[in-house]
Amino acid sequence: MPEVASLLHAGLLVSDLPRAKAFYESVLGLRRVPRPNLPYAGEWYDLGDGQQLHLMQLPNPDAGATRPEHGGRDRHIALGVRNMPALKSRLDAAGVVYTASKSGRGALFCRDPDANTIEFVEVN
Repeated sequence: MPEVASLLHAGLLVSDLPRAKAFYESVLGLRRVPRPNLPYAGEWYDLGDGQQLHLMQLPNPDAGATRPEHGGRDRHIALGVRNMPALKSRLDAAGVVYTASKSGRGALFCRDPDANTIEFVEVN
């Protein structure tokens, strides 16, 4: 049986790459890394420890689908953050709506401009 060793990257579909880049770079502060020449627009971001986030500007087969109000009840990726109050300040300043985890954990959820859900969990 294969042994899964790690998550190398997560890929998210976006409809407007400049708008998505503004969110991931200006609001979340992610750093771009080189990506290969692919037949669609996109951007790759370093998440540390060899992990990446890939934005892909491709048609979304779920466009127009109804999403749950709380992101924790939807497909999502979880990112570790070292300073939750600073993240909340950045989200507030950008007008990004977020909700606290329903489980009582110290986590929050928001959606990017394309309704992709991101969970943030404070790590040391």
